[in-house]
Amino acid sequence: MSNAKAEVSLYHLTTHPLEKVLPKILEKVYGGGLRALVLTDTVEHMQALNAALWTYSSGAFLPHSMEGNKLDDPKDNPVWLTLTPVNKNNATVLVLTGGQSVHDLSGYTRCVDIFDGNDPAALAAAQERHKHYQQSGHPVVYWKQSLNGNWDQVPLS
Repeated sequence: MSNAKAEVSLYHLTTHPLEKVLPKILEKVYGGGLRALVLTDTVEHMQALNAALWTYSSGAFLPHSMEGNKLDDPKDNPVWLTLTPVNKNNATVLVLTGGQSVHDLSGYTRCVDIFDGNDPAALAAAQERHKHYQQSGHPVVYWKQSLNGNWDQVPLS
């Protein structure tokens, strides 16, 4: 792998919840032939995201599984939901939810950091992660949901 820094995309949720946004982001990752590791904070949250990926669209299928599912091998799943930052499915895209962070992004080409902009604590933590990404030399793009749910790129300060 090259010495290039992972590109970081911050997604600031304001109108639609993670369970509605995540499937669309993962569809783009999977549609691009990439693999994603989705890191979250609790078993309950992981299970809710898993359920959302199974039910978000009757006409779409996004191959995935999650930590704790003994019947599935992470390497067989292009999208793997987990509580631990171990890249068991050889992902090139790291998706951070639930306020999770990873200090070293060297195994990834891209990091998608999704946070609830309506929660002051989550917003403050995301701002700290943003500073860390910039100080670590990662190219950072900041996306904020508009009132209609579309994404607007916001200039970084």
